[in-house]
Formats: sequence, C-alpha cells, structure tokens
Amino acid sequence: MTRLTRAEQQRRTHEHLLDAGREVFLRRGFLAATVEEIAADAGYTRGAVYKHFGGKEGLWLAIIEAGADGHLQALRKTLGRANTRDELITALNPVDVADKDAAKWSAAAAEVLAATAQQPGTAALIAAIQRRHDDAVVALLDEHSRRLDLAPALPLDQVVVMLGALGIGLALRQTVAPAADPAAILQHVLDSVFPTQAT
Repeated sequence: MTRLTRAEQQRRTHEHLLDAGREVFLRRGFLAATVEEIAADAGYTRGAVYKHFGGKEGLWLAIIEAGADGHLQALRKTLGRANTRDELITALNPVDVADKDAAKWSAAAAEVLAATAQQPGTAALIAAIQRRHDDAVVALLDEHSRRLDLAPALPLDQVVVMLGALGIGLALRQTVAPAADPAAILQHVLDSVFPTQAT
C-alpha cells in the first residue's frame, strides 16, 4: 500500500470533512449540526474541523464555494452543448428542484442566512461567493445568448438573481408545501425570460 505524503493526507482529511459536513447539514440542518458530529462522521476529532475550516461557519463556506464551482463547471458544459433556445432553457432548469435533498439544503441555507444576518463578516463572505458565482453565470449566459441569437426579456444580471431566488424558494417550499410541478413553474419563467424570436 502506497504511503500518502503529508500534503495528500491533508487533502484527504479536507475532502472527508467536506463530505461529512454536507451529509450532516442535510440530515440535521445548519443550526442543529455540531462540529463534533461532523468530525465523528468523517472519522476525525473536532480539532480537525477547526484546523481545516476554523469551525462550522468556515466549513459551510467551503462547501458552498465548492458547490458553486461544481455548478459553474456543469453549466459551462451544458450551455456549450446547447444549439437551440430550448436546449439553453433545458440547461438552466435544474432537474433536482423537487428533489428532497435540494429542499433540505435550501432549508439549511435559509438557517445560515438567518443566523449570519447579525454577523457582518460571515454575511460578507457568503455574499462574495454568491457575487462571484452570479457574475460567472451572467457571463456564460451573455456568451451563449449571443451565440444563439437570443434576446433575453430582462437584463441578465436580473435574470440570474431571479432564477436563483426562485429555484431556492421552490426547493424550500418543497419542505412544507410541495408545489405540483416546480420544474414546470421554472420552465414557464424561462420561456418568458428567453422568448421565441419572431421570424
């Protein structure tokens, strides 16, 4: 068996803690989750969480930043393959909006926003991650809207904020009052945002 270098061990610990954090936040929500539970799920002591992330809030920030990066990579690929308006809209309509995990994650995110509203430092870090993600999505949509000769009905920065808020809201609603077909709601909004061009 190959022995890991110290840097490789640190990376592995980091990844294990990220994975455990995602699972515990999904299972328990942000407020009920504890550093001890996350560390135990990953097979480490609570000190490992503090060493790698500075605590629960830092772990959350690392998870959402990794999630934003993963979302951008996937969106870049799907938009790159889109050759029509309908394919672009399909790329923007997440299939997991009615997924139970998406609903749980949205509930945990709502807890974080409420908990950090009185913590300007943490709130600013969350806002910075969101801004970087939104700016990158706007740039992608601008590139592919031009390529496909689409004229969005709203400025793209507003489109991105609206779609993000609607997606989170629909997923969160699934936890208490499920909509009949949230994907169809998003489809209708996207059809309005990217209208069919008159020929």
